[in-house]
Amino acid sequence: MANIKASILNIRKIRTLTERNKNERSRLKTLSKKSIATITEGAESAPAVAVDYCSALDKAAKRNVIHKNKANRLKSKTAKRLAALASAKKA
Repeated sequence: MANIKASILNIRKIRTLTERNKNERSRLKTLSKKSIATITEGAESAPAVAVDYCSALDKAAKRNVIHKNKANRLKSKTAKRLAALASAKKA
């Protein structure tokens, strides 16, 4: 355990920030599973769910919960799935 007062405060701050980041990552995983499920089902609400997921990714990247390149990579993956769904519906 730290003896310096500033270190004690930093440990407390890090503990709360870690918990907040863990909650955000868990929420992102849930949204990811939900968007994949709706896209593979071919539901009408798939674009709306994908937009919510992409928005959550952007916010997480802005808050440094995840890296911005990871957010962009996941958004691209989701867009490809949506495009595949749209082309499958056309054919």
